[in-house]
Amino acid sequence: MQIYQTRAVLQEALAQFRRTGKSIALVPTMGNLHAGHLALVAAARAECDIVLATIFINPLQFGPSEDLSSYPRTLDADIAGLTASACDAVFIPATTEMYPNGLDNQTLVSVPGLTARHCGASRPGHFDGVCTVVSKLLHLTGPDAAFFGEKDYQQLQVIRKMVSDLCMPVIIRGVPVQRSEDGLALSSRNGYLTDAEREVAPLLQQQLVSTRDSIVAGNTDYAALESAGMQALATAGFRPDYIAVCDAATLEPATAADTDLVILAAAWLGKTRLIDNITLQRA
Repeated sequence: MQIYQTRAVLQEALAQFRRTGKSIALVPTMGNLHAGHLALVAAARAECDIVLATIFINPLQFGPSEDLSSYPRTLDADIAGLTASACDAVFIPATTEMYPNGLDNQTLVSVPGLTARHCGASRPGHFDGVCTVVSKLLHLTGPDAAFFGEKDYQQLQVIRKMVSDLCMPVIIRGVPVQRSEDGLALSSRNGYLTDAEREVAPLLQQQLVSTRDSIVAGNTDYAALESAGMQALATAGFRPDYIAVCDAATLEPATAADTDLVILAAAWLGKTRLIDNITLQRA
């Protein structure tokens, strides 16, 4: 596996691949890779000739009181995992390589509408940071397809809208949520959980399943379901941020007429903020 650290060397290598007619897949990550990330690599491997991963902890998407300084950094293990997964190359830029003019002088990419609710409301500026770095990576690498996990469902929809609105010639692929045996969605931040919190954490997904089952059984009082879910999480020891039954495409509050739904949830457990979602179709 090739390792690139500068934009110039990376782009020269990608140009060589394109001259030979090879298709390129991009798998953006912030490192601390787990089976969920490697599922993205596997999906990319199945579709494209060359799989390029990136490892970059993007400071623009962290708020002032968030965990930028403590975010787990496991570069040696990440490189070993990508190598074992038959990834062809990885781009590991320094912050100055991605933001040569500094963070305060960086043009920002902002997606309206989809970012107004849910994690966008709870983490002001977060999606501007995500969209800015993803836009830069897409422009730098020019992939045929880019792969993102469906665990970050709102992020995936935001990136799809950005790509559509800005006429970027890339296919955005979503890869299903990867879970532990007890149902907890895999996340780099799961490592923050204490042993006791780790025992409780799967209840977030269980609450999503319970809410889904109620909807499938015919309950369309979504506000009541959201309220009951929030209360159940609080009783279990979470500090719930939101449970929201939404139209799967727009992420607006679902109505009884909507058929393609997503249930989004975010909750704090101790010092760890967990997110998850589950999709469903109503008949």
